[in-house]
Amino acid sequence: MGNSVTAQTLRDRLSVPIIVSPMFLVSGVDLVVASCKAGVIGSLPALNARTSAIFDEWLGQVEAGLHDTPHAAPYAVNLIVHSTNERLDADLDLCVAHQVPIIVASVGSPRNVIDKVHSYGGLVICDAGSIRHARRAAEMGVDGLILLCAGAGGNTGWLNPFAFVAEVRKFYDGPIIVAGAISDGRQLHALEIIGADMAIVGTSFIAARESLANDDYREMLIRSNADDILLTTEVTGIPCNMLRESLERSGFVAHGEGKGFNSGKELETLRAWKDIWSAGHGTGAIEKVESVDDIVRRFVKEYQASHANTPASSPSLSEPTSA
Repeated sequence: MGNSVTAQTLRDRLSVPIIVSPMFLVSGVDLVVASCKAGVIGSLPALNARTSAIFDEWLGQVEAGLHDTPHAAPYAVNLIVHSTNERLDADLDLCVAHQVPIIVASVGSPRNVIDKVHSYGGLVICDAGSIRHARRAAEMGVDGLILLCAGAGGNTGWLNPFAFVAEVRKFYDGPIIVAGAISDGRQLHALEIIGADMAIVGTSFIAARESLANDDYREMLIRSNADDILLTTEVTGIPCNMLRESLERSGFVAHGEGKGFNSGKELETLRAWKDIWSAGHGTGAIEKVESVDDIVRRFVKEYQASHANTPASSPSLSEPTSA
């Protein structure tokens, strides 16, 4: 694999081009295993495990859960590569030992991760919230880019996907994965039309039975819509989309801009405020609690129907059809 990866090689084992987002305090072993068995890439944030030793156990559990499913999709681990993450080296070493197929590098430079992961044939996908960050990651030799677009749940970007994908395609021909308010299979197809290859989907899977979200979180998600999402930097120090009701219920009062990302501060804040919940603009599409299988099957059905209903070619607007 390594630098020769293409969108096609990344998608060959998938039922639909989706990575299930690595969601802080939501993604666990069960969600990852169920996602991979359903034919989409499940992902696990290393920091969801309270210690590196627990993280090591979780990786073993994921591998055991997928052992009897040879045609399952590959899984991914999300590493916070910011300098404040004191666990990065230990967690990266565990990923290398377990030969984790895909690493999602977030909130910083992936430079120190790439060589170690490529050494065993793994892939490094890096998220980017701006053109500048996407260009820098591409120059470092990442195997894919996640474009954080407006409306993504949790840590988010601000650019419109139409503009973001078009700009990045000028200098990058590898896999482009879009994050931000993708909640059905028609939208997956639309992303392909504008030049992207895959989507990273989070909000739809928060309500999955296999997630670590509690029932109150799921119910709040179901009764919310895009107007109920608040963008703030005050929780993690970087722009983050959160459920307004959860913020208000926890006594959150906006004071202004955050003071920058700090991995230790984020862990301390969000674990202390465990009832402050993230979601993206696609929350209005979530109507009930479902299994991962049900969610993926719906995406597949919508995606295939969208492809079937889209003509191979359409008349040019500059060439009017005859009456």
